[in-house]
Amino acid sequence: MKTAASRLIKGATGDWEVVVGMEVHAQVVSNSKLFSGASTEFGGAPNSHVSLVDAAMPGMLPVINEACVRQAVRTGLGLNAQINLRSVFDRKNYFYPDSPQGYQISQYKSPIVGEGEVSVELAGGESTVVGIERLHLEQDAAKSLHDQSATMSLVDLNRSGVALMEIVSKPDIRSSEQAKAYVTKLRSILRYLGTCDGDMEKGSLRADVNVSVRRPGGPLGTRCEIKNMNSISFIGEAIECEARRQIGILEDGGAIDQETRSYDPNKGETRSLRSKEEAHDYRYFPDPDLLPLELSATWVAGLKADLPELPDQKKARFIAAFGLSPYDASVLVAELESADFYENVLAKLAAKARDGKLAANWVINELFGRLNKEGRQISSSPVSAVQLAAIVELIGEGTISGKIAKDLFEIVWQEGGDPRALVEARGMKQVTDQGAIEKVVDDIIAANPDKVAQARAKPQLMGWFVGQVMKSSGGKANPQVVNDLLKDKLGI
Repeated sequence: MKTAASRLIKGATGDWEVVVGMEVHAQVVSNSKLFSGASTEFGGAPNSHVSLVDAAMPGMLPVINEACVRQAVRTGLGLNAQINLRSVFDRKNYFYPDSPQGYQISQYKSPIVGEGEVSVELAGGESTVVGIERLHLEQDAAKSLHDQSATMSLVDLNRSGVALMEIVSKPDIRSSEQAKAYVTKLRSILRYLGTCDGDMEKGSLRADVNVSVRRPGGPLGTRCEIKNMNSISFIGEAIECEARRQIGILEDGGAIDQETRSYDPNKGETRSLRSKEEAHDYRYFPDPDLLPLELSATWVAGLKADLPELPDQKKARFIAAFGLSPYDASVLVAELESADFYENVLAKLAAKARDGKLAANWVINELFGRLNKEGRQISSSPVSAVQLAAIVELIGEGTISGKIAKDLFEIVWQEGGDPRALVEARGMKQVTDQGAIEKVVDDIIAANPDKVAQARAKPQLMGWFVGQVMKSSGGKANPQVVNDLLKDKLGI
């Protein structure tokens, strides 16, 4: 892959290239855990969602949850990945207080999903493809609590045994921006599939970020792993900090120790946690309590046939069917709720007023802009798809102008109500009477002879007259009629 100069990091002795691979842990959407019937509901009282299997009581045996297997396969299909019809669960052995078994049931050499890819869009229209190395199923650990007591740490087993999909990328990422875009796109795909809710604040999606640096085109450097990142913006910051830390060490003649590190966003630095373990440190071996998982090609084909329309497919359809720009289509499909809202707006428009571009402009610029300003999600929008469709329809009919439409949008946002009824009740209809508009135009031309001369010399100054007419008419004059009259009377 050719290295883009803009992605290189300048050091004291020359340019460096950052190489990033990611291990994303996505909590599977399921009612019960991977190997037990305990609830996966978030927010229960400590140790209230725990079975004897989760607590590792003697003699308890794991039983695979078919729903979790189904979700993993659907995710693999959504990532254009190879589905392995035979996979094996292994024991990953390590001691830690949040692991009551003393090991984690995971998958090592024979994962349920093999190689795939994610197409990632970047700023400026650039795109790249990030390869997926594998996706495997494993148990989540419990949660250690260190702030509940002055003398001891406590363990909450509610999360213990919850199904995780670990999605391992290839080291294809070359910048912090690519890394953020990759996680954003991956989260969007998971949400469209309904296999993970992607809620990073609740820990449903978190990432371990492997960072190394090298001279452009050189051999891969020694990597350090930044653990448990649960914020896309922090992922970007951590990569930048860690890359510069490694560059500084190498340029001073030092060597990078392969280790696990954490990121402190308050200080903007990564910190060493422990030396990085290798696979042999975990003494993997097939779990004797679980038979190999064998799937039929027919079962997998049935899951593939039932997959929903995914972001890339929806984007292509929006461009082809509604005439949207690639950028607008990308904004609309980034979240399933946003795409659904846009399509609901179009569905409510009368056939003659169904303008995909106009509807997209209002959803993206007015609605999304206001939601972002107020920190709201689209699910809590005060303006419904039905109301926004009515505003778009009123514009398309010429009943109101764009300026009046913005005033109307504000009223609906603050007070609610039927946009058509509000236009009638508040006298907001656009003035299309040419005679009435012509009188306003004549008055303004007569009052500004110096501006008339300037506009005739520089036609672009006609915009000043348009603004004055619209201001005088309270924004109700039909803009097209105003423009036509001014061109005629100014001789432009």
